[in-house]
Amino acid sequence: MRSRAHVNGHPIHPMLIPFPFAYLFGAVCLDAAATLANRPRWYSTARHMRALGIGSALVAAVPGIIDYFLAVPPNSSASSRATWHGAANLSAVTLMSAVAASRRDDTPPRSWEMAAQVAAAGLMSMAGYLGGTLVYRNQIGVDHRHADAGQWQEQYLPPANDEEVDAGTSADLAVNQMRLLHVGDRRVVVARTEDGVVAFDDRCTHRGGPLSDGTLACGVVQCPWHGSQFDVRSGRVASGPAEQPIGVHHVREEHGRLYLRLASS
Repeated sequence: MRSRAHVNGHPIHPMLIPFPFAYLFGAVCLDAAATLANRPRWYSTARHMRALGIGSALVAAVPGIIDYFLAVPPNSSASSRATWHGAANLSAVTLMSAVAASRRDDTPPRSWEMAAQVAAAGLMSMAGYLGGTLVYRNQIGVDHRHADAGQWQEQYLPPANDEEVDAGTSADLAVNQMRLLHVGDRRVVVARTEDGVVAFDDRCTHRGGPLSDGTLACGVVQCPWHGSQFDVRSGRVASGPAEQPIGVHHVREEHGRLYLRLASS
């Protein structure tokens, strides 16, 4: 899923995370080096690096939080991974903040302060690993859609309450193009195939991947995460690893508009 916090398509969060990593890891290393080399002035440098690291971490967290709520598919393996990613970073910044509040200039770190910084460095390393997995495995922040996918389309609609809802114009959907709809708290895809318009759940039944971010061709949608394929008219599994079908919904085209009626969840 493409990032919601971006500059001309480039995600902001990955641009900012090198700063807190460099500053906070540098502070830990400087404290250790100052103690080993008996260079008390380095403690002051470490203090400034710690302050810069905490501040830049808070700045980097803003676009990360935006993507967490708006780009990561809910109830998915990526959602769980992103939660742990954020929790690890928050814990690391909390530990570093406690050390920053306790330390004084040109004084060596007490045992608990050094231990807290080492623990924070470990937490940041774990968070970095999880963040990399979110990008390279779950493709969060990556706009990888195929050449004929067209411009990204997304709409927010009120809850359907067993009634038809207007799903937008039909002319914007060419063959094999999809539109993601947020109908209340449900994510539904409307798309056009060679045989007409269809509607189906956005959530892959394998690990919760976003089908709207995948590939649609010949009436089959493929999940971008693990390659599961589903027939978009019947919802049946065309190819694993998914074992359960996806939900499909009724959609009709009239006077250039699409009208959607959700099946019971």
